[in-house]
Amino acid sequence: MSQCSIRFYEELNDFLPPERRKVCFNHDFQRRASIKDVIEALGVPHTEIELLLVNGDSVDFSYIVQHGDRISVYPLFESFDVQPLIRVRLRPLRTTRFVLDVHLGKLARYLRLLGFDTLYRNDYDDAELASLASAEQRILLTRDRDLLKRAMVTHGFFVRATDPRRQIEEVLDRLDLYRAIQPFQRCARCNGLLATVSRSQVWERLPPKTRLYVEAFWECRQCGQLYWEGSHMPRLRRFIDSLRARATEPSLTGQIAGAGK
Repeated sequence: MSQCSIRFYEELNDFLPPERRKVCFNHDFQRRASIKDVIEALGVPHTEIELLLVNGDSVDFSYIVQHGDRISVYPLFESFDVQPLIRVRLRPLRTTRFVLDVHLGKLARYLRLLGFDTLYRNDYDDAELASLASAEQRILLTRDRDLLKRAMVTHGFFVRATDPRRQIEEVLDRLDLYRAIQPFQRCARCNGLLATVSRSQVWERLPPKTRLYVEAFWECRQCGQLYWEGSHMPRLRRFIDSLRARATEPSLTGQIAGAGK
């Protein structure tokens, strides 16, 4: 049996028991253990991690922990550039795409409303979720931390909040996505892209009053769902504006900058 010292920073402490949060503690491990195995044995999914330092040097998940190592584990960074240091990911994601587990149906609708490519079905099993995340380079959002420990999942996030409104704010905060919002681009029902259609094209599908008062229509290219601006639109626009306003709040910048303190 060997021993190392380890400290987790910022949001990663959510996965630890109270006595191990925001402190350096000793951990016993079997010889030939990878740093990924050591970290996940302590309850922290590897997808939550952006930077690993061992004795001050950046390492990847395959590093074999040595007796006496001093390990520092950092979460996703968005407020300053650590790219020259990071070795835990083969490559970053070029586009932001999601796949969500069964517990996050309302969050999926919010993400689609904001224009993010979001896969969700209430019958995906864990193997399907992991496979989709890997094959399509999607960020896996889940309330199941064990799902994030699957080796094939390289990008994922454990959603802490239970209220859907707080969940969307949490995801946008953590991944710094406020400026990527492009609302009303996708179908909230199936994730397909929307296309403009004329009133004459969809005339037979419209309620009588809609035929009289509405001029602009959009149709999902995938499932055929029809959309127009109804009485709910002002409320949706206020919601989206409130999210965009959060991008300029000081509290959302520099959240991780003090992680080393």
